[in-house]
Amino acid sequence: MNKILRVNMSDLTCSFEDVPQKYRYLGGRGLTSAITCDEVPPTCHPLGPNNKVIVATGVVTGTAAPTSGRISIGGKSPLTGTIKETNSGGMAGQKLARLGITIVVEGQPREKGKFWLLKVDKDGAELLPAADKWLAKGLYETYPLLFAEFGEKVGIIGIGVAGERLMANAGICVNDPENRPSRYAGRGGMGAVMGSKGLKAIVIDDEGAPGVPIVNKEVFDTGRKKLVEALRTHDVTKPGGALNTYGTAVLINIMNEAGGLPTRNFSSGRFEGAAKISGEAIHEACKKRGGVGKTGHGCSPGCIIQCSNVYPKPDGTELVSVQEYESVWAFGADCGIDDLDVTGELIRLCNDYGVDTIEAGVTIGVAMEAGLAGFGDGKKAIELMHEISKGTPLGHILGNGAAATAKVFGVVRCPTVKGQAIPAYEPRAVKGIGVTYATSNMGADHTSGYTIAPEILAVGGKADPFAVEKAELSRNFQSATAVIDSSGYCLFIAFAILDIAEGFEGMVETVNGVQGTSWTMDDVTRIGQEIIRKERQFNQAAGFTPAHDRLPEFMKYESLPPHNTTFDVSEEILDQVYAF
Repeated sequence: MNKILRVNMSDLTCSFEDVPQKYRYLGGRGLTSAITCDEVPPTCHPLGPNNKVIVATGVVTGTAAPTSGRISIGGKSPLTGTIKETNSGGMAGQKLARLGITIVVEGQPREKGKFWLLKVDKDGAELLPAADKWLAKGLYETYPLLFAEFGEKVGIIGIGVAGERLMANAGICVNDPENRPSRYAGRGGMGAVMGSKGLKAIVIDDEGAPGVPIVNKEVFDTGRKKLVEALRTHDVTKPGGALNTYGTAVLINIMNEAGGLPTRNFSSGRFEGAAKISGEAIHEACKKRGGVGKTGHGCSPGCIIQCSNVYPKPDGTELVSVQEYESVWAFGADCGIDDLDVTGELIRLCNDYGVDTIEAGVTIGVAMEAGLAGFGDGKKAIELMHEISKGTPLGHILGNGAAATAKVFGVVRCPTVKGQAIPAYEPRAVKGIGVTYATSNMGADHTSGYTIAPEILAVGGKADPFAVEKAELSRNFQSATAVIDSSGYCLFIAFAILDIAEGFEGMVETVNGVQGTSWTMDDVTRIGQEIIRKERQFNQAAGFTPAHDRLPEFMKYESLPPHNTTFDVSEEILDQVYAF
């Protein structure tokens, strides 16, 4: 990172400034959270003039480090009211990193309803009026227009109609290697914050960019080789391994067997139609239908795990990329739908309208609970999604997420924490991930501390999913995750580095090689805890207390089939997570 680009939407100016010394060794989530804490008033309205959108690349993003193309986007969430970092793969991260720029978008246009486009390249940055043809349309129509205007090799960070309409479930979209609008910094509603700034898209052209300087190339190369070897030999991440062959949806059958696959708005932990929407079913459909269908697809250049897919229609033409675990579960098991063509269409609509698939699927599940559709009714689920695009009153309710929908329709079984939908692991059947959901600084978020690794997959050791003493486990995973999110690596490298010490060493060494630091593996915990502590201080100043670090009440008294368990982790244990 060489410069901070400040984009003032109030006076429509762009200016560059040197990076302060205190940010010198920060990247990704560490940087977005630091700037948010330093510059955003914790009590500000998320859609008001005092919130900001910070776009930062990880430390190793833009280098030859494997599977390192992530980009972080931060600010205050309109969905949760907490601090937020949401990240994405795709093309933008590496391009922005090679330009050496972190973007801070602040203020709001004086002309309400007016949208702009930010163009960034090696020569600087400028704001351009957004053409009418780019607005109020689906992103499958808008992105080709942008590529036609700016060239096929740019990276695009943009919002859909949900972001333009300031819906709290609006995500921020990044183009994939084939320029689909399919990679999302989806969670927390940061697309609405970008929309509130009047910013439709950021176009990044890295032609002639200086690239990412590496202070110690020998250390970097040594670390890169160690990490590549770990990723290529671990059963989960290697070529032909679980993720490469079946994608993240390989977890559908695994979680269903464990009785922890949330079904029909979290009323059960097992779905009778799981096999029909599994990673194995996706893999088989891609082979059988042929055409463009494929598994083992990469979401960004340099990814050697390649867990994405391109799902075909029956005639072999493309339906959507990507059908991944959380999205298939949200529209599948949680809505009682066992048809991949239906889940694929619902995911495609999320990509098109610019909303997070997890929040959208859980919202439809809540709507089904409210009687707006029957569980399993895929046709009606698609109709409900179209309401978001139409901008109807119902569309605005659904577009503001599961908690808003449950409140409007009086649904008691509302699976959210701090206003954000719980993802695809039932906390009554897997207690550690429940602790992470409850205590994460950013609302329910499995990626904040993925204890599923030891609890279900026996990666990084083996933990009993039903044991309640999980404060230390969740704390350690949350701290390590904060560092991975700051490094620019995909979180999926965790599978390999948890089991293979040399891989962990390699990750740290690549960071040291880029920065010229001498961090050790022991520093990972310290750095992660510093990031989490800073985020928690922001939330406390915004009015959050330990009482907000709790799961929904119904999970304490509704027993979950098939194990017939409740979430019985005590409040004392939950409060221990941040006792550091």
